Amino acid sequence: MKVTVENIKGLNKDVKVFIDKETMNSYMDEKYEEIKGTVNLKGFRPGKVPKEVLKRQFGKAVFGEVLDKVLKDTSTKALEENKIKPAGQPKLDLKTYGEDKDLEYVLSVTELPKVDVKSIESIKFDQYSVKIDNSETDKRIKEIAKNQPSFKEASAETKAKEGDLVSLDYQATVDGKEFKGSEGKNTQLTLGKDLFLKGFDKQLIGVKKDDEKIVDAVLPENFPEKELVNKSAKFKCKILNVKNPEEVKIDDNFAKNLGAKDLNDLKVLISKQINDEYKNSLDQLSKNQILKEIEKIKIDEVPENLIEEEVKILSQGMDEAEAKKNKAKFTETAKTRIKTGLILNEFGEQNKVQVSEQEIQAEVQKQLRMMPGQEKMVMDFYQKNPSAVASLRGTVYEEKILNLIKEKAKPNKKEISKDEAEKILKDAHKHDHNHDHEHDHGEDKKVKAKSTKEKKSPSKASKSKPAAKKVSKK
Repeated sequence: MKVTVENIKGLNKDVKVFIDKETMNSYMDEKYEEIKGTVNLKGFRPGKVPKEVLKRQFGKAVFGEVLDKVLKDTSTKALEENKIKPAGQPKLDLKTYGEDKDLEYVLSVTELPKVDVKSIESIKFDQYSVKIDNSETDKRIKEIAKNQPSFKEASAETKAKEGDLVSLDYQATVDGKEFKGSEGKNTQLTLGKDLFLKGFDKQLIGVKKDDEKIVDAVLPENFPEKELVNKSAKFKCKILNVKNPEEVKIDDNFAKNLGAKDLNDLKVLISKQINDEYKNSLDQLSKNQILKEIEKIKIDEVPENLIEEEVKILSQGMDEAEAKKNKAKFTETAKTRIKTGLILNEFGEQNKVQVSEQEIQAEVQKQLRMMPGQEKMVMDFYQKNPSAVASLRGTVYEEKILNLIKEKAKPNKKEISKDEAEKILKDAHKHDHNHDHEHDHGEDKKVKAKSTKEKKSPSKASKSKPAAKKVSKK
């Protein structure tokens, strides 16, 4: 194989590849040997079909398969040996090809620019830690206690009031007839919350233990028996007991009921929980600062083909006039995104950042937890959309790179109070909101770094080579 690099214009160049006919013929011979043992032809024993017969019968198909493989292998090797990293898919032009002929083709390549990432480790950014005051922790624990009320059974003569817990059995009818799901045993309702049926609670105010009460209520839109939706039902209720709320005592037992060892342990856990609530948002601010600093790193030339692809993505859903009007703005946005992505990719490659299948699955599981009840839909989405999995891989890859930059760069460590954290996040949100108004076509500010491991064969871009049929192996 002879390779020459020609017509170099900035990032664009032609890679000419020449393979003599003797080498091509040896590839053809290997393929004939491979299929000889699998082809059955009348008049010949298996494995004994002469090459000339195979050539007459399958020559074009064999050549097509050999050409595909040679183009794939040699184009990849030619680029790697010349240390050329293509930006996007190279165009392949076949100059000479055919059975018993030399093979010559040209790859027109736009190369990824050289990126110097040394300055990344000098990037400065704010790294926040939130100091949670004891009073904040105590306040949160009191809120938890308030939302987990304890109840004490009232005397037989006590009338139920708002806030009390009423236990009852009921039998419901519509137009005097019972229906599926019309019976309930030991149903518990906290009066005033109106969580059962609209207006049901109010009609139980004033009942006592062992009372019987008829309650009228309308069956809701989501009632399983569709023919009964919005029908008025009568509920014959038997009151089992009435319980009054009592103040929850915040002590070691309360803490143990919440899964902590004791009250002190609960305070530590709650303090960490409050801290974590702010940590994720503040960490994202730090990463945004890093991305802003990365945007300042200079790259001599950004590949035009990548800019064009990104502008198309930004223009999706627009009519031609609107896309044309916004082209200049989108071009600048595209340049910034691509430049940042190239820098992150280079830093990731130099530091051997990789994404494992376990990490992809962990990210999927994280999304499943965020969408309870829709797990199957989410799983089906990823199983049926390889591009969605690739996008997820890009997100995880970028996250790992940014975390590594945080470790290597120069953090300005700041310990702040909860109030200061809230102000910082509020100001950042206001800034983002104003930024979105300035850019009325909302653009995703996250730059996806893509793993350069997923390379396509340049041979797939060829439109000038003959169609190859698979060899029948009957």
